[in-house]
Amino acid sequence: MNVQDLFQSIDLVDNPTIYDIDVSGIAYHSQKVSKGDLFVCIKGYKTDGHQYLADAAERGAEVAVVEEVQEHIDIPQFRVANSRKALAQLGAAFYGHPSSKMHMIGITATNGKTTTSYMANAILEQEGLKTGLIGTVHIKNGEDSIPSELTTPESLDLQYYLREMVDNDVSHVTMEASSAALEMSRVEAVDYDIVTLNNISEEHIDTHGSFEKYFAAKSSLIKKASKDSFAVLNLDDEYSASLADQTQANVVSFGVNNKEGHTYCKDLDLSTGRARFTFVIQKGFQANGKEYQPGEFNIELSVPGLHSVYNSMVAIVIGLLSGVSIPNIQQAMKDFKGVPRRFEFIHEDRFKIVDDHFANPGNIQVTLETLTEMKFSNLHLVYAIRGQRGPEINRDNAEIIAEWASKLNLTEIIATKSISNTTEKDKVTEAEVDAFLQVMDRAGIDVRLYDELPDSINESISRAEEDDVILLAGCQGMDDACGIVQEKLGS
Repeated sequence: MNVQDLFQSIDLVDNPTIYDIDVSGIAYHSQKVSKGDLFVCIKGYKTDGHQYLADAAERGAEVAVVEEVQEHIDIPQFRVANSRKALAQLGAAFYGHPSSKMHMIGITATNGKTTTSYMANAILEQEGLKTGLIGTVHIKNGEDSIPSELTTPESLDLQYYLREMVDNDVSHVTMEASSAALEMSRVEAVDYDIVTLNNISEEHIDTHGSFEKYFAAKSSLIKKASKDSFAVLNLDDEYSASLADQTQANVVSFGVNNKEGHTYCKDLDLSTGRARFTFVIQKGFQANGKEYQPGEFNIELSVPGLHSVYNSMVAIVIGLLSGVSIPNIQQAMKDFKGVPRRFEFIHEDRFKIVDDHFANPGNIQVTLETLTEMKFSNLHLVYAIRGQRGPEINRDNAEIIAEWASKLNLTEIIATKSISNTTEKDKVTEAEVDAFLQVMDRAGIDVRLYDELPDSINESISRAEEDDVILLAGCQGMDDACGIVQEKLGS
């Protein structure tokens, strides 16, 4: 492709003369450069691609896009203000703007992005549509899939995957949009039909520098949405709700507690842990050639948890906006079995064992609120202290646990460092342990602390009686819990 055509998609600094150069590909990693490529120097959190321009030139790069010209390197260099944004725009142009050829759905939230995207995909598949899925677990192209390396791929890779989906006749793509991806322009050139923001709570503050910057990154998905698209917003979340008048998109709002939106949930029953409710369309809307008048229909979920209700509300609205029939939405939600470690029931016999990705205060709040709606005798909480995330997040997590402890009759917690079940980048520090224990001590909650994950799980199982619930709660330190339970109980 000629750079004169490619460069029409980006804003160059200084109005340079554009040479008549054909390039065979685009690269942003010098070790992946092939002869005849265009190399884009991007700046990341840890490395700066400008440092590798000489290596890219030696490997055969014909031309480069940079933020800062490297005078000692003898290939044409064209300067842009933001090379990350330029990479996204160049990638979209090189691959023929694939997102404009499919129905694109972008999902962001602090909690529930993965489950919501899987639910939405299940609804679309139930309608008989050929789907793509891009997210934390894998990248799905019709019947094929590969493991994901990032929640949202780098922009050039994302455009490549989207092109592959177009070539495979995929019609609908659901993708997670992480805060890092939004801040680093990975989805800059994606043409969305539907965008959603379900919830926001404090997470990844170390990456973004402040909550305000984190929210700015998340909310950009909604604020930048086009006037021809739809934005699905949660009225129960003050941050999501605040965006209703800050987007050109057509807003479709929902709530579980708030009943003022276009849709809401009523007659919610969580007594078994798995929700049944009535989905109400209160304000009619039109999308995808269909008009939805006020009305209601019943939903039965196979996945447990209050958070699953919120995730399903988003997915159901996505289904409606995508033209999926109500019976197919109902069937998809009843058949959907969930994503591992999202309030997952991994044992149901004399007592229940729930495995949950207990990541941050927002996630913990919803998980513990779900437990208050369930019927059980006693709760046994096994908590994997978060490693290498700093004392503050462990203190915040502990505060939420302490806040809900009295409502759950919780006077003792089993905690673990999961020493043998974490890698070096997730090892728990003494400061992180102390932060957790200090909050528990002030709350009058006893803690039995174990070095190893299996010991903590075995302790909870030995205590569990008829109709009790064991909650295995934590992030990386609890990832192996399901396998340990299966080995011990054969479930």
